Amino acid sequence: MPQLTCRDLSLGYDGKLVVSGLSFAVNARDYLCVVGENGSGKSTLMKTLLGLKAPVSGQVVMGDGLKPEDVGYLPQQVFAQNDFPASVREVVRSGCLNRRGMRPFYNKAEKKMAEENMERFGISALAKHCYRELSGGQQQRALLARALCAARKMLMLDEPAAGLDPRATADMYGLIAELNSGGITVIMISHDMAASVKYASHILCLGGSVPFFGTKAEYPESDVGRAYTALGGAPV
Repeated sequence: MPQLTCRDLSLGYDGKLVVSGLSFAVNARDYLCVVGENGSGKSTLMKTLLGLKAPVSGQVVMGDGLKPEDVGYLPQQVFAQNDFPASVREVVRSGCLNRRGMRPFYNKAEKKMAEENMERFGISALAKHCYRELSGGQQQRALLARALCAARKMLMLDEPAAGLDPRATADMYGLIAELNSGGITVIMISHDMAASVKYASHILCLGGSVPFFGTKAEYPESDVGRAYTALGGAPV
């Protein structure tokens, strides 16, 4: 049974319909990369999957025991986030809020999880620093560590490598792949098609008259995959 099923979705923003008739399913341990040109509806789709935005029509159904509190989310980095008045440790721990429930304080396990995730991303030394004083790449690492604290079964990522240098980008993709191998389902928006076809199990390409959804192996044989390669894209 799929963890997430989209049935005949139509999506839009600012009064403009950007996606229509979209249907696909995501199973446990899948690694789905969502690609497409700017304005094709990628971020709108992710917000809809998270329940943050209502679809114009259609349904998003969670199954296989997946609940909203099982999903960790890394949004696109925006300017407003750069002025967040909290320490890095506080930002990362806040990913455990759903786990904490009505308890007034984080427990030892939640604090340990936050420390381990900061260590994973090499920001332990910045734990006491104010989040807004970090570089863009350091902020992105803190937000991903926060998302990992929330992710019990699924991780949704909107351009997770934004603001990172090439080496840090490669490390980030490698870690996400390790998380997926460990059992976390990943849905990631990316403009990096080379990374998408390298790490993903499935690809959803928005834009054009008919969205493509299929496995990584099916992608290069699709019309959109052949067009990408013809334009000089990396072969699969």
